[in-house]
Amino acid sequence: MSELYLLRMQNIKKSFPGVQAVDDVTLEILPGEIHALVGENGAGKSTLMRILSGATTPDDGSIFWRGEEVHINSPATAQSIGISMIHQELAVIPYLDAGKNIFLGREPKGILPGQINWSKLYRSAKEQLARLGLDFDPRKPVNLLTIAQQQMVEVTKALSIDAALIVMDEPTSSLTERESEALFDRMIRLEEHGVSIIFISHRLEEVFRVSDRVTVMRDGKHIGTHPIETLSKDKVVNMMVGRELSYETPRLTKTHT
Repeated sequence: MSELYLLRMQNIKKSFPGVQAVDDVTLEILPGEIHALVGENGAGKSTLMRILSGATTPDDGSIFWRGEEVHINSPATAQSIGISMIHQELAVIPYLDAGKNIFLGREPKGILPGQINWSKLYRSAKEQLARLGLDFDPRKPVNLLTIAQQQMVEVTKALSIDAALIVMDEPTSSLTERESEALFDRMIRLEEHGVSIIFISHRLEEVFRVSDRVTVMRDGKHIGTHPIETLSKDKVVNMMVGRELSYETPRLTKTHT
């Protein structure tokens, strides 16, 4: 069964002193889908993704990638097999410029051994930024950018990696509406080219705007996974909190551009 999925995290468990953060969770991601992962704070979403990214080691469970079991013991290992992650906390290096942040560790080589092709790096960085509707100079130090621009540098870095799966943990938390829309358009275009995305957001409008399927977690457990068209916001909220509540904002639907 695992060969049907790009990713299958099976029966994952992780505890910290006094807390069962992830409790026997299975998450399955299809090729070329945007899969929302939702739950209240403390539901276990970020811990599960840290396990996937190699930043945290699970206590139990297995990870299958393209049908083969893998052991992801570091972020470098995750990236090497095609998993890229956009963290909620900014991970940019403030005193490097935007271009150097985007291609850190992946700088294009120059003609001579050990040489970096800086003109190619900044040209490529500008192209990557433009795909998200950004026009600031990639030579500008990150600490001189706004918080929203720094977040977009982080997003651009993840999207510039030739990844089969991109994990986005609250990527719009610091973005303007225009920047968020540019990101959503880019996400849908990536999906159309076969890239899978795990999208974590507390904003259900965003979840219904871009997602194909939704997995809900609560108290470290997997509550359910459903196609987006079978859900309402009220149903998602009820799964998240374990009781009947109403979510009163209007539903947005996924659109392709």
